[in-house]
Amino acid sequence: MKYYAVKKGRHPGIYTSWDACKAEVEGFSGAAYKSFKTEKEARAWIKGPKPVRMDHGLIAYVDGSFNIKTKVYGYGAVLIDGGQVIQRLSGSDDDEELASMRNVAGEINGAMAAVDYAITHGYDGIVLYYDYMGICQWATGEWKANKAGTKAYADYMQKAMKKIGIWFEKVEAHSGDRFNDEADALAKKAVGV
Repeated sequence: MKYYAVKKGRHPGIYTSWDACKAEVEGFSGAAYKSFKTEKEARAWIKGPKPVRMDHGLIAYVDGSFNIKTKVYGYGAVLIDGGQVIQRLSGSDDDEELASMRNVAGEINGAMAAVDYAITHGYDGIVLYYDYMGICQWATGEWKANKAGTKAYADYMQKAMKKIGIWFEKVEAHSGDRFNDEADALAKKAVGV
């Protein structure tokens, strides 16, 4: 038996048939739904991640960039603990397959670099501030990872979530958010634009 969790639909909840779930989401703008093997998993997905524990967490703003001329993608990350910037990370690469994803390749590398920093420095959790939806959606399984880069990212994040708490917070791109703008500038510098 399958359980169909409807997070965003006409009537959010748990359904035990595809037809019932379909009636709730078909034609519904922004519908969010997923099937699970157990009711417990379905309820946990609807409920969402645990509340942010800022007392033991690290905050990271991540962004990506792409240099069209050189086909180099890169990332920038600003890491904050206790209200203070403690680290700035950036990097770039030119793997041909990943470069086809342009700045998205940088975005996912930035998120992984920030999570890796949190794990290697003994943090209980991290809050990732991002402006590209895939950072959250691929990690949580809400979007299906189809490309090699997104599959590797989803796999990395699923394993990391077993080690530390990871929370996702969406910010609007180029909206004047100081740390998001700084992560963007780091990413651009990493790729030479």
